[in-house]
Amino acid sequence: MLAGELALAGVGVTVLERLPEPTGQSRAPGVYAGTLRYWDQRDLLRRFGDRLRVGAHGHFALLPGGLDLGVLDTPRAAALVPQATVEEVLLRWARDLGAVVRRGHEVTGLDAGPDGVELAVSGPDGPYALRASHVVGCDGGRSAVRDLAGFAFPGTPATVDVLLADVAGLAPEDVPLPRDPFPFLRTERGWVGLSVVAPGSVRLFACDFARPPVRGAGPPSFAEVAAAVRDLSGVDISAGTPLWVSRFGNTTRQVDALRRGRVLLAGDAAHVHPPFGGQGIGLGIADAVNLGWKLAARVRGWAPPDLLNSYDAERGPAAARVLALTRAQDALMQGGAGVASLRDFVADLAALPEANRRLAAEVTGLTLRHDVGEDGPLPGRLVPHRELTAPDGTPTTTSALLRRGRGVLVDLDGRHADAAAPWRDRVDTVAARGAVEGAPALLLRPDGHVAWAGAGSPERALRRWFGEPLTGPPLTDRTAPSRAVATEGAR
Repeated sequence: MLAGELALAGVGVTVLERLPEPTGQSRAPGVYAGTLRYWDQRDLLRRFGDRLRVGAHGHFALLPGGLDLGVLDTPRAAALVPQATVEEVLLRWARDLGAVVRRGHEVTGLDAGPDGVELAVSGPDGPYALRASHVVGCDGGRSAVRDLAGFAFPGTPATVDVLLADVAGLAPEDVPLPRDPFPFLRTERGWVGLSVVAPGSVRLFACDFARPPVRGAGPPSFAEVAAAVRDLSGVDISAGTPLWVSRFGNTTRQVDALRRGRVLLAGDAAHVHPPFGGQGIGLGIADAVNLGWKLAARVRGWAPPDLLNSYDAERGPAAARVLALTRAQDALMQGGAGVASLRDFVADLAALPEANRRLAAEVTGLTLRHDVGEDGPLPGRLVPHRELTAPDGTPTTTSALLRRGRGVLVDLDGRHADAAAPWRDRVDTVAARGAVEGAPALLLRPDGHVAWAGAGSPERALRRWFGEPLTGPPLTDRTAPSRAVATEGAR
């Protein structure tokens, strides 16, 4: 996602991916509304097509009753889509925009200076050096970039060991678990869950509370997973064909900062947490969309002084909030005296309409609001999805206005046509008819978050987010910076 964002903004980007080929594995089975909105802003939903299975149900710690996501003000609350499909679509998009992807290339050294970063890389043809203006580590929970650059990664180690297996030859009805609404059984000894990630197979999870995590342990055998499922639920899955087996724990960590000079981190390289609730992929996508336009502005030379620092200021607290959310779910999933009663109590609360709405907004990412220095209900929020009409009668939406990855001044009252003219090389002005929470005009950042809304002048917000106004020829007419941004990992 980050490579595509940078390439969309006209920045040369090279992706270094350690794996020679995609694994085809899908740790994440789906995404929530916030991610779907970011993808819609870049017209990526069209690329997914019918491989996105849109739904309106979610969960919080797999509590009975689940969550009704249909109450949210968003066109798509959630969608099932395998992570392998996500990686395929985003990779093709980034390449179509000009990103260079090198598979089988691993970062082994890093030297960051005031003018750039030099990487030592091990590739299929041997070691080589690569120099870039900036490096972003997107290389997962065991990030080499994070370690080489000296980021601290405090947190808590795993206390549980969850086994999982994707199994062909079994249908959901072959695994008789209670469904309320998701297949899940919790006892005093542990729990077993089921999901459908791809047609023709099921994914089984098993957590034995008495089984301690083994640091550095590899994937379990299918026999181990089948035995755990049988011991905890009485269900025999041994007749199925294993497609993939793995394990995970509830390790929770977050870096002390997302930026050290010209080296930045995003996704699992910056924060890890138990994958209860499907928050991880959404957190990483949001990091990429927030960082992409800011880093591009720095590379292209128009960024205000503190713009790149705002990545840490905004995404650090956002990640901490998600980690708190997953910790809460983890506590409700695990063993211990009184947890069963607590689950029942929280489930009763979650069934209340207002509580359901709040939890639904939290897990889908729609409560996210950055401090952009402006008052009112809209600034800082992801712009609501609203239908608009262009002056020529063409229908459009707030999301569609962001397809070019630029800032957008949305003139809804016809009085702001020239307000962003001095920033025309980086901000589009769009006249439209429609209602967006009653605002006469909106200034949207390239990531879709509202920078300003009102009837007065947006000049202060324009300067804060888009730098000084144009005084010479548009940036598109100047010689674009040739510096590349190297990223590690493909997400």
